[in-house]
Amino acid sequence: MAVNNNGPPIYADTPLQLLSTPAFQTGKKDSFTMAASHMTLSHNTLIRGYNSIYQQAPRLSPSDYSDFIGYCLAWHRCIEQHHTHEEVHYFPAIEKATGQKGVMDGETKEHASFHAGLKSFKDYLTSLSTPKDFNPSHLLSTMSSFSRSLRSHLASEPQAILALSRFASPERQFDLTAIEREEGKKAVSLNFAFNVLPIFMNNMETVEFEEGMWRNHPEIPRLVRWIMKVVIPLWNWKMWRFLACDAQGRRKRLVA
Repeated sequence: MAVNNNGPPIYADTPLQLLSTPAFQTGKKDSFTMAASHMTLSHNTLIRGYNSIYQQAPRLSPSDYSDFIGYCLAWHRCIEQHHTHEEVHYFPAIEKATGQKGVMDGETKEHASFHAGLKSFKDYLTSLSTPKDFNPSHLLSTMSSFSRSLRSHLASEPQAILALSRFASPERQFDLTAIEREEGKKAVSLNFAFNVLPIFMNNMETVEFEEGMWRNHPEIPRLVRWIMKVVIPLWNWKMWRFLACDAQGRRKRLVA
C-alpha cells in the first residue's frame, strides 16, 4: 500500500484482487465480450468498496465511526440491490433472449453462497447501540468469512455472461449490451441515487486501470456523469469520503 509520510495511504487494490475485463484481455468488442466486461467493471467497484472498508476500518478514530458505518451499510446495499436486479430483471431477460430457461440458475445459487456472511455484516452494524461500540476487528473477521466466496463469484459471473455466445445463431440473434442497457434502467431510483450510487460510480478507477480504456464508462452524457460523480456525493459527503476513488476516477488518499 502506498504511504506518504504527510498523510494516510493512497487506496490500494488489496486484500481482494481486481478482475481483468475480457475486452482488455482479447481486444474483442462483440456484445458478449462487452457485456461481460461491463459486469467485470461493476464487480470491481464492489471489490474496491470491500477493500476500502477493510483498509480503513482498523485506522479510524472513534469520531469517524458513525459516518463509516453508514458507508459500510451503503456498500452492503449496493451488493444486495445488484443481485436483486440481476435475479428479478437481468437474468430473466437473458433467459428470454437465449430461449434457455434456468441458464443463469448457477449464478443465482452463487449469490446465496455468501449471503449469510453479508447478512452477518449488516446485522452486526445495525445492532450497534451507538457508533462508539463499533469494533473494527469484529467487522474484519466477518468480512474475511465471506471474502473467498464473494471474490470467486465476482470472477466467475462475467465468464458465464461471456459463455452465452454459444446460444447465438443465425436464427437466434440477440445483443447482450442492449439487454444490459435496457434492464439497467430499472435499477436506479432517486433513493438509490442519493444513498447508494456513489459506491458504484466513485469506486470506479478509470484513469490507470487497463491503460485507461474505460475512462468513459459508463457511456452517459457528460452532464449526467458530472451530476452522478460530483453533485450527488455532496449529499452525505461525510459518508462518501471513505470512497476509494475521486470524481475524476483516480485512486485517492484514504481517510485513515
